[in-house]
Amino acid sequence: MSVDVEAFLSDWQELSRFGAVEGTDGVDRQAATAADAEQRRWFADLLQRHGFAVVRDEIGNQFGLLELVPGAPYVLTGSHLDSQPTAGRFDGAYGVLASAHACIRAAEELRRAPEHARRNLAIVNWFNEEGSRFKPSMMGSGVFTGKLPIEAALETTDTAGITVRGALDAIGERGDALTAPIGSYLEIHVQQGRSMEEDGLKIGLVHATWGAHKYEFRVRGAQAHSGSTLMEDRRDALLAASRLVVAARELVDEFEPGILHTAVGELHVYPNSPVVVASEARLLMDLRSPDADVLEAASARLREVIERTERSDRVEIEVIAEHAWGQNPYAEDGVAFAAEVAAALGLPHGRVMTIAGHDSTNMKDDVPTIMLFVPSVAGISHSVEEFTSDEDLIDGLRVMTALVGRMARGEFA
Repeated sequence: MSVDVEAFLSDWQELSRFGAVEGTDGVDRQAATAADAEQRRWFADLLQRHGFAVVRDEIGNQFGLLELVPGAPYVLTGSHLDSQPTAGRFDGAYGVLASAHACIRAAEELRRAPEHARRNLAIVNWFNEEGSRFKPSMMGSGVFTGKLPIEAALETTDTAGITVRGALDAIGERGDALTAPIGSYLEIHVQQGRSMEEDGLKIGLVHATWGAHKYEFRVRGAQAHSGSTLMEDRRDALLAASRLVVAARELVDEFEPGILHTAVGELHVYPNSPVVVASEARLLMDLRSPDADVLEAASARLREVIERTERSDRVEIEVIAEHAWGQNPYAEDGVAFAAEVAAALGLPHGRVMTIAGHDSTNMKDDVPTIMLFVPSVAGISHSVEEFTSDEDLIDGLRVMTALVGRMARGEFA
């Protein structure tokens, strides 16, 4: 099936204006904010104009449903529209819009030849994939697949104390549990890495995820005067937290280059005053590797650092939350099916792993799942400098359109 390049690029420019960061090409549209509400309304209107029924489930996942064969399973495809603060406009959003246009095109074909339809079509905009406003990340698909209890997710608060329930209700985006049967899942995303660009690939066939272990630590010390308190009397929570930040980076050097990625991306200090020794610090750390043994060894070394820091700085370090997943393969038949389609379109393609987490990470454990990448320029992501060319966006859309059409005809699953 051909794709409507002009219509896609026009919609892409329209979508990119929501939450636009002035003076950049980036966006800020975190989950259930005003910018997210605005783009959700626009997306719902787009789907409804093409005959899709728009519904929201209990955690705010937004679905466009088109029934072609009553009672048949749905081919579900999508990604997420929410973003990190001051982030790129491609991450997640491209996958949602490409899914919509692929399904719209497939629906047009199958309406003309309804005898070929074997599956129904569904598009999803997953809630809070980024985890920037509410933790953990991939919240919407986590609830949808039963990996995260709905009540726990709804009572999660942001830094201002607003619950997920309250935030969704405020923008009218909380609904009821979805009852449509899902037969398969398809997702496309910008790579968020530079290997495809370096290898000359146009389509990345994701065959496995890196494993990850994310921690939220609370460090407790004692508040004191930053000038008059003797150094030996201090129990400095920020000092101890800083040791963990440095330890995360130093862990990388203990392993083979490229096999372990670490980061501390969030740090909160109390009371955060220039004349007070901090009594509490909270930080989020993640460790990522394709090798389960490396992750375990890194986690063990981290525990040693924690114990040593508690003794030397006379603080308490508590793990108040953890979120982890293992290195996990995608179904080989899905990888092969996508490779066949990319080859038929004459697009250079190859197998890649995903280091970042995606909603397909959750979905692949429940239904047959295909995950695709298009290249990211220089691998930049979670930044207003993130970029993927129109040519690569359209090549990804061509593959998605062909896959959705064939899946709706009963191929793959």
